[in-house]
Amino acid sequence: MKHIFKQGEQGKPVFLLLHGTGGSETDLLPLAEMLDPTYSVLSVKGKVSENGMARFFKRLGEGKYDLEDLEYRGKELFHFVKTAAEKYNFKLEDVIPVGFSNGSNIAINLILREETPFQKALLFAPLYPVDVEDNQKDLSEFEVFLSMGENDPIVTKEQSKDVINIFKERNAKVNETWVNSHEMTQAAVLAGKKIL
Repeated sequence: MKHIFKQGEQGKPVFLLLHGTGGSETDLLPLAEMLDPTYSVLSVKGKVSENGMARFFKRLGEGKYDLEDLEYRGKELFHFVKTAAEKYNFKLEDVIPVGFSNGSNIAINLILREETPFQKALLFAPLYPVDVEDNQKDLSEFEVFLSMGENDPIVTKEQSKDVINIFKERNAKVNETWVNSHEMTQAAVLAGKKIL
């Protein structure tokens, strides 16, 4: 997958940067700098094109996911991260997914996979209208920061609460902050830093 890897200080965690629809592998690099410039960075570009805009998985419409493609792309992305861990010599346990919008949504798919040992994630403007009732993953050792919009035109407040519940029902430690819209604000980024 098209990506950028930036080596940080040895032994420090690795940000897995996942952009929003229409973004690229360079979009969230300034965010990583703001969060912690000493961490390594693996920033990935989504392989799906929607009217020329890069995404991490297909959708059938606004808020309607192609679940088959989501499953396939989640598996593909996890395989890529595993391969990158070998190539760039970092541990999967040290990976912290940091996503915005569509990037947050594929990050949730990764986190819920039994085989992912991630311990933290920072997710901005997530939406996950997927039935996860059968997913029994225990996230009691996992901490997530969620930034959601009070007046998000894409994600309703109810849908944001559904995302919170996905993590709470699996015993994750949830830190939430509310912004106005479908956005990533400086205040939210500073709040997210606290879980690192």
